Amino acid sequence: MGEREPAIRVTLLPRDTNPHGTIFGGVILAYIDQAGAVVAHQHGAARVVTVAMDKVVFHAPVYVGDLVSFYGELVRIGRTSITVKVTVEAAPLGAPGEGRRVTEAVITYVNVDRYGVPTPIPRVTGDSPPPETRETS
Repeated sequence: MGEREPAIRVTLLPRDTNPHGTIFGGVILAYIDQAGAVVAHQHGAARVVTVAMDKVVFHAPVYVGDLVSFYGELVRIGRTSITVKVTVEAAPLGAPGEGRRVTEAVITYVNVDRYGVPTPIPRVTGDSPPPETRETS
């Protein structure tokens, strides 16, 4: 199996902790949302807004200093919406072989124009990169 490439990767800091000494779930959710949007853009969406985040399951805590990787995978593309599954793995910094799955979520976005009106997602083929802008007047 080939090497997976994360949509984003971050190291979490003391400012991100809750009173229990682990990372706030809300911090992880914000990064999940960003990672999912990266994947949506890779599949042709230009400007997305989050409509739903469901099936969020926290399996294990994340600790200060962990290197956290957010992997996205396309679930579905509709006319104006796109759904992405994000899986989150954490490993102590300097010990990537000790990674563990910590959470996952399914996010649905809607592609919108600059006025917030839903707009169709252009289909991206393997031969053509997504256009830089897709706003309509």
